[in-house]
Amino acid sequence: MTQPRLDIGEIAAGPPRRRVRIRWAVVAVSLTITIGGLVFWQVQRSNATSVRYVTEPVMRGDITVIVTATGTVEPTTTVEISSELSGTITTVNVDFNDVVVEGEVLAQLDTAQLEATVAHARAARDAAAARVAQARVTLNETREARDRTLQLEERGITTREALLAAVSAHERAVAALEIAEADLAVAEADLRVNETNLAKACICSPINGIVLQRNVDPGQIVAASFAAPVLFTLAEDLRRMELLVDIDEADVGMVEIGDPATFTVEAWRDQAFPAVISELRFAPETVDGVVTYGAVLAIANEQLLLRPGMTAVADITVDEVTDTLRVPNAALRFVPPADESEDTEAGSGLLGMLFRDTPGSGGASQNLSTQPGQRQIWVLRDAEAVQVQIATGATDGLRTQVLGGDIAEGDLVITDMETAP
Repeated sequence: MTQPRLDIGEIAAGPPRRRVRIRWAVVAVSLTITIGGLVFWQVQRSNATSVRYVTEPVMRGDITVIVTATGTVEPTTTVEISSELSGTITTVNVDFNDVVVEGEVLAQLDTAQLEATVAHARAARDAAAARVAQARVTLNETREARDRTLQLEERGITTREALLAAVSAHERAVAALEIAEADLAVAEADLRVNETNLAKACICSPINGIVLQRNVDPGQIVAASFAAPVLFTLAEDLRRMELLVDIDEADVGMVEIGDPATFTVEAWRDQAFPAVISELRFAPETVDGVVTYGAVLAIANEQLLLRPGMTAVADITVDEVTDTLRVPNAALRFVPPADESEDTEAGSGLLGMLFRDTPGSGGASQNLSTQPGQRQIWVLRDAEAVQVQIATGATDGLRTQVLGGDIAEGDLVITDMETAP
C-alpha cells in the first residue's frame, strides 16, 4: 500500500489560521514590552526628582514708593565779587570762612591816582561854576543896556544902530550863560564819575554771608580791562541751603513740588537729613544719551553739618499706601517650567506623556491675556500650584499692592521652585 508523501514546507507553514494567531502574538508581546518600558521609564523619572515650591504668605502692610536721585549741596545764594577797576590791591581784610556783613570792606585798591582824578574833576566843576556866575553878571549888564537903549530910542535920542547893538549883546549874553551852565553840568557829571570810581576802589560785601573763596592777596595787580577777575566768593546763609539733584526722565512724572525727601552724604553716612522739593525745572540735561531733569530740594542746616559741594543721594517719597494687601515682586516674576505646568493640567504618568497640551492649547504654562494693571501669580493650594489673576497698584521695588483678585491674606504665593534628587 503506497503512503502519501508530505511536503516539509507545508508542514512548517501550517494552516492559515495558525499563521494569523502567531502574528498577533508577536504584536501583543512587542506592545507589552514597549508599554512596560515606558511605564518603567516614567516611574524612574518620577522617582528621580522631587519639586519643592518656595512660598511667601500674602500679608498686609505699608508701601512707600521712592525715587532715588543724586546731586550736590549748594548755598541758596552765591555771589562772586569782582573789580570793575584796574589797579593794585593794597589791603585784604578778610579770609576764608570769615563772616561778613553788607557794606563791609573786603579789599582796597590803590586810590592815589583816583583821588587826583577826583580833585581835578572837582576843580573843573568849580571853574565851570565860576563861568556860569560870570555869564549871569554879563547877562544882567547887557539886559540893562538894552533897556536904556529902548527908552532912548522911544524918545528919538539914540540911533537905530545903537539899539540893534544893545539887543545883540544881550542875546549873546543869554547864549553865553547857557553854554556856561552846560559846561557846569558836564563838569559835575565828570566829578560824579570819578567819585564813583574812587568809591569802587573799595571792594565791599553786597550781602550778609560767609567767605567761601579768596582769590586775591595784597600787592596783586588787577587787570579788569581784559576780564573781570573773581576776587571773592560769598555765600549768603549756610543755615539755609539747597540740594540740586538730577531726576531720570522715567521718574520725573511721579515727582511733584512739595514731596518730602531724605538724603545722606559721605561725611555723615549714618544720618539722614530731611528735605522737600521746592522747584522742578523743565530744561532737560542730556549726558551720554541719558536725559535728566533738575530738581531743587530745600535744606535746613542749622548745625552747619552740610558744606557746599557735598555729594548727596536723595530718596524722594512720591507715594505712600498704608495697611494694604501686598505680594512680593518675586511672585510676579515666577513662571513654572512648561513640563511641570503641563503635568498639572494634563496629569502625569503615561497618559500625561501621551496626551500633552499642544503649544497654544491653553496649558498652565501659558500666561493668560492681561489688561493694564493685571498680573498673573501662582498660589500654592492643596499642595498644587494654581494660577491666579490679580490687579496691582503701587510698588516699592520689593512688594506690590494688590487691588483685587482671587487672593486673600495668608495665601501662599510661589516665588521660586527647587528640584532635588
